[in-house]
Amino acid sequence: MQPQLPPLKPIPMKDRISVLYVEKGNLDVLDGAFVVVDKTGVRTHLPVGGVACLMLEPGTRVSHAAVTLASRVGCLLVWIGEAGVRLYASGQPGGARADRLLYQAKLALDDSARLKVVRKMYALRFMEEPPERRSVEQLRGIEGVRVRKMYELLARQHGVIWKARNYDHTQWESGDVPNRCLSSATACLYGICEAAILAAGYAPAVGFIHTGKPQSFVYDIADIFKFETVVPVAFRIAAKKPRNPERDVRLACRDAFRQSKILHRIIPTIEQVLAAGELDVPKPPPESVEAAIPNKEGIGDAGHRG
Repeated sequence: MQPQLPPLKPIPMKDRISVLYVEKGNLDVLDGAFVVVDKTGVRTHLPVGGVACLMLEPGTRVSHAAVTLASRVGCLLVWIGEAGVRLYASGQPGGARADRLLYQAKLALDDSARLKVVRKMYALRFMEEPPERRSVEQLRGIEGVRVRKMYELLARQHGVIWKARNYDHTQWESGDVPNRCLSSATACLYGICEAAILAAGYAPAVGFIHTGKPQSFVYDIADIFKFETVVPVAFRIAAKKPRNPERDVRLACRDAFRQSKILHRIIPTIEQVLAAGELDVPKPPPESVEAAIPNKEGIGDAGHRG
């Protein structure tokens, strides 16, 4: 009879490091550890239980054991294109909860509730209330104009020559440095936002401003944080005219995420914007699964630091 091991207790999302990139290696579980094995057989251990999201670039292979362990500890696996310019697929950490997903869908399908959620997203993003008596489509148009102006302003502040937000994902090297920096920076943000959305039990595809794409809700949530985190980083790196902009942007985004404590804020922000829809949150049925990343149990009262 094999000894019974205690159940895994995943680290809460807010206490994890944000994102790691893996390329040209095999992800596997060897001797009980989550490792990347390169073509020479060298193992690199990854603290998968303390990472919110692993970005898997071309040249990466993943074993069944690695996927199983990643799902058990709540680490999102995201398959991306070279330099993160495209997001192909993701492995769901623990499974979305039906009660949260139905609540999200109910808000998205109710025109009045959806508009309230969109207005809250607008207010959080631009730090002011949106114009009254505007539809979702009109607010989306106003947002687009403001975003273009913000790109131009940040480009001038950092001394970057800026034409427009434009790139061809099929020919990555054809894009100019500022666009490549922005694409790499936003890919970092999308990864950790999707990890947080799935950990909280919501569906990445059910968006409010963005619709019709597998990561619509990811784009909605990421846009709230984009201009205070990754966009200034992208322009700052682009101004230096780096030889390897993608790598420099990733390292800078990692530091920015740590400094801004963004993983502490994403899930509360999701709850805040959905609550603006003013619909009651349904109670989970008895048979529903638990949240993928539960809150850590304390060992004392509310004032105890443990």
